Amino acid sequence: MIHIRAATEVDFPALLQVQQSAFGEYSGVYKVSGWTTETLESLKEDAREKHIFVADDGGAIVGSVRFWTVAGVCVIRLLSVSPTHQRHGVGQTLIREIERATTDAHKFYACTMLSTARNIQFFMKLGYKAETVLPDHYDHLDLICFAKYR
Repeated sequence: MIHIRAATEVDFPALLQVQQSAFGEYSGVYKVSGWTTETLESLKEDAREKHIFVADDGGAIVGSVRFWTVAGVCVIRLLSVSPTHQRHGVGQTLIREIERATTDAHKFYACTMLSTARNIQFFMKLGYKAETVLPDHYDHLDLICFAKYR
């Protein structure tokens, strides 16, 4: 059974492995090096400023997500699910836990690549609405950003 909890530093190596495999499947679609080559040190630094949840399946990390709140907006970033656990509700459970745990936000905001139809459908299924397209964003990627209001 999947259990969502706050990440600890002990989880970070496994979290990076999941992130590398999850984003690695898109290597032929867009540049993924920022997500597949993140170091333990940069993750530790990111964790000082953001919340990180992990999806734990019997002691194995199978997913993670980072988030923080600014001016009432909860920004969701780097949702990653192990390819072997995708399409089993892990990502949905992670997002729902953010929505439950984040009590100081009136809006939830997440972006994904415009070329990943599966991810677009994922957010729409969870009640998020397309809000912004960011053409030629970092690394020349087109992003679509979604919002969900309380």
